[in-house]
This record gives sequence, C-alpha cells and structure tokens, in this order.
Amino acid sequence: MSATEQDSGLPGRWVHHEAARARYGQRADLMARMVSVGDPLADAVIGELDVLGKAGREQLDAGLVNGLDSLKDPPPAIAALLRQLETVPEWVDREALLQGDVVSQSIPPFWHDLAFSAGSLVHTYRAPAIARLLTRTGQLATQASRRLLETGIWNMHSMLPGGLVRGAPGYIHTAQVRLLHARVRATALQHGWERQQWGVPINQTDVARTWLDFTVVPCRALDALGFFLSEPQQETLYRHWWYVGYLLGLDESLFLPVRNHAQAGELLDLVDSTLTPPDEHTRALTAALLDSTAQVLCSVKGSPFTIPMARQMLDTLTRTFQGDAAADALGIPPASGTALLPLIALGNAELWRWQHRSPEAAAQAREEHLAAYRARTTLAPDGTEYQKHVKAVG
Repeated sequence: MSATEQDSGLPGRWVHHEAARARYGQRADLMARMVSVGDPLADAVIGELDVLGKAGREQLDAGLVNGLDSLKDPPPAIAALLRQLETVPEWVDREALLQGDVVSQSIPPFWHDLAFSAGSLVHTYRAPAIARLLTRTGQLATQASRRLLETGIWNMHSMLPGGLVRGAPGYIHTAQVRLLHARVRATALQHGWERQQWGVPINQTDVARTWLDFTVVPCRALDALGFFLSEPQQETLYRHWWYVGYLLGLDESLFLPVRNHAQAGELLDLVDSTLTPPDEHTRALTAALLDSTAQVLCSVKGSPFTIPMARQMLDTLTRTFQGDAAADALGIPPASGTALLPLIALGNAELWRWQHRSPEAAAQAREEHLAAYRARTTLAPDGTEYQKHVKAVG
C-alpha cells in the first residue's frame, strides 16, 4: 500500500486502491467504503436477541415462518428486519421465483459439487480476512466438513422451486445465514478483531465477493468442464441471485448492475485485485476443505475413488479453476490430470447440448437433478449451525 493509500483511512487489507480506482473509477471507491459497513438491520437484531434471549428468538423464528403480521408487539429490530425481508423489490420476477434457480438446477449434481468446492469455496477462502474468521476456533478438519455440508444445504434450499418465497425453506435459511453473519461479526468485534487492519468482519464487500462465489465463480469452473451458459441463461441466473443477495442484506448497488458473466467478472476482478495475498490461514482452510471434499467423494456408495485419487483430482481442478498463481500461493501441488480435462469438457458439452435439445428435454433433466438436490437438504437432521443459532435458548 502506498503512503497515499495509508493516509486514506482505508483498512490495511484493502491494497492497490489507486490502481483499482484508475481502472474501475467510482466503483473502486464504493467497494473500498463497503469494507467498513456491516448489516445494520441484522446487527440490531443480534443486539436485541442478546437482551431478550429465548423470547426474542421465539418471536424471530415465528416471524420468519409466518410473517411479521403474525406477531403481536414484535421487538423493533426484529420487526424492521422482517419488514425488509418481506418487502419484495419491484425488480423481482415473482413467476420466476416459483421456478427457482432453473440454471443451477440444470447442472448435473456431481459437476455442480466439484465447481462448488474447488471453485466457489476455495475462492472464498482465498481472502485472508474471511479465512482468519473461519480459523479462529481451530478444529479445521471437523469444521471444514461441517461447513461444506451446511453451505451446500443452504445453496440447495436457495435454488429449489419456490424456495425463496416468504416462509419457504430457502427464504428462512437465507435469513438465518444472514443472522449468523451478524453474530460472527459481533463476536469478532468483541474479541479483539483488528478493525483497522481487516475492516468490519463479514462486511458488505465480503458478502458481495461471496455472492460472486455462487454466481460467476462456479460458472467459470463449469465453463472449464464443458457447461457453457448462453446470454439468456446468464441473465436468468443473475436475476435469481439478485434476490438472494437482497435477502442476505447485500446493498442493491453492489449487485443490481450485474446481468451476465462479463459484468460479474469485472466486479470480481476489482475485489480480488485489492486483496492481500493468501496467508497461512487461507492455506490451512483450503487444505482442510479439499481433504473433506475428498472424503465426501469417497463415501458415496459405489464411488470409484480412493482418498489419494480424489484429492489428486481436486488439486487438478483447483489449479484449473483458480489459476496457477493462486494455486501456488495456496500450496496446491502441480496438476497431474490436466491433459484429461479437454476430453471431459468435450463429453460434458455434448451432454449439455443433448439436455437442451428441446424445452421438454431441459425440463426432464432438471427434474432428474432436483431429486438429488432435494435429498441434500435432509443431510443435517440435527439442524445446521445457522439454524441452531436462531433457535438457541437465550
């Protein structure tokens, strides 16, 4: 960081601001400011829950399921959050909401999972500020496995038909994830988080980057595997995820301009260009994630993988998806199966074309995939951490 940037009041984690500003103009200034902004509505609810305890949690839980109007004398912060969640923006296509994320539903689950782990989550963990938050309590192997499962459950709920309608599972899960972010934010700030260096924990810029980790990042990975989205498919995808961003408390100015991969890629490049390099936290978290993913791949009935084979494949995909420079910084070994990827992509591209040979064929493929995706939502019968947080006894 230059002396000018040091004097600007920006957190130390935000680097190369002048270069980003020269390339992206006011958007760079906006993203820099958002490093210091949390989620006022959700943050206020956490403060209220700390005072009200179990009674407040019961009100919140009932409001998420049955709506604000079902509550008698709701606490003000809970009422304000529910009011925002229940206000459906005019840009939401309500008919499309009933169909869910039809683009993601079209992706075969196996390839979706690989793009999600070696693409989305590794990219998320490349950010040192995020990695520091996630490694604070230790137990990386156990937490990585649980986080992989729970993030996948939320992702499934958010893409299913009707999942984001008020009171539906995806709507509730997304609100609960948002509130868990607020709890983590409050806890970190109370326990010595270096705000001057790292900004506000899980700030608006971090949430925007995470939003990109569920849109353009996995789609770039899927492109490398032979699944190419047309411009209309891209627009459909982003319109769905606009609403996910809204429910997560993301400022509309950060996602509404994004309608396709090219625009999302520009925003992603802006954010990534201002990150400090991966550190020991990012490397430890990435290794734990890939180890956990390898175990999941091997645990499937009839799996052809051994742990070393699965991990080798994941290393190859991670290097392909993230690029050599990032993979080197994350400690990913040199790729050994890269030569096979063009053949795999060719086969997947043919499958993709066959699935979309007609509207009827595309609908049939989605239905087949949805059976597997719906099954994933039941994989945590004891509840996820973000559910337990909201329903915990105060």
